[in-house]
Amino acid sequence: MDRKRIAIVGSTGMVGRMFLKVLEERSIDADYTLFSSKKSAGTVIDFLGCKHVVRELTKDSFNEDKYDIALFSAGGATSLEYAPIAAKSGAIVIDNSSAWRMDTEVPLVVPEVNPDSIADCHKKGIIANPNCSTIQAVLPLKALSDAIGLKRVIYSTYQAVSGAGLQGYMDLKNGLEGEKPQKFPYPIAGNCIPHIDVFLENGYTREEQKMVDETRKILNLPTLPVTATAVRVPVYHGHSESLNIELSRAFEMSEVFEALKNMDGVKIVDDPSKNLYPMPITAEDTDLVYVGRIRRDFSIENGINLWCVSDNIRKGAATNAVQIAELLLKKWEEER
Repeated sequence: MDRKRIAIVGSTGMVGRMFLKVLEERSIDADYTLFSSKKSAGTVIDFLGCKHVVRELTKDSFNEDKYDIALFSAGGATSLEYAPIAAKSGAIVIDNSSAWRMDTEVPLVVPEVNPDSIADCHKKGIIANPNCSTIQAVLPLKALSDAIGLKRVIYSTYQAVSGAGLQGYMDLKNGLEGEKPQKFPYPIAGNCIPHIDVFLENGYTREEQKMVDETRKILNLPTLPVTATAVRVPVYHGHSESLNIELSRAFEMSEVFEALKNMDGVKIVDDPSKNLYPMPITAEDTDLVYVGRIRRDFSIENGINLWCVSDNIRKGAATNAVQIAELLLKKWEEER
């Protein structure tokens, strides 16, 4: 296969740095160019045995050089402005922001769940990376949907401060020393804040609405009843989620465990007799979605509860995007 060229936009940020780590671990052979805002341009980063000088992202960046793939993690405003420019130049953009997720011509992809959706990337030259909290949830949901069927989903999330970027991370770190918050409306140290992103007219936050809309799109279940409550908690890394799921038919618990056991990317950690269940420290710096506390919900017919945890910066952002890139590289190799 011809050596491909990959651009990384937002390479000095929290997710951008994780892009580099995951790409290095997976030994994805390509020619890389790193971009950032003017403020961070000139930064020197050691990556794949070489020193890379980070370039400033401009409107001419994708005209001066041509790229096959562009990994974006620089915020929605940057993606809205620059992703179409990159796509027009011939690159396939894999975008980590929320800017393109609900565009009907842009596939929203979790490789373990709907890999074939990348075929639609030709429409706009953009593939959207889902919200971190959605990514980890749809893996067990896909397994149960295929094996038994879904009737309704209720999310309750317990989301790490790193999901709010470096400022959120520092709010917890500094808050433990008694400093006032800079990112969150209230102190996060020793506190839980039921407010992630802005509030909408319907009373939900945008984070909660993202989970509803993205779950339906990824699973291709546009009428699935889904509701969510998203909460920020004083944990640095790793989102935790309680899923209350109503399945579409009667089932044996053995079916549930078997479906989850056979799902790519999912690891069951569930032995209450030994105090074994997923926690944020279980998932930190790994690419798996850990599932446990799996039990019937006796309050409804055909209901179950489960708890899932994943590293929100790694699997919930960087690794998922890199896995999408791997799908593209494999597809191009097969088409040769």
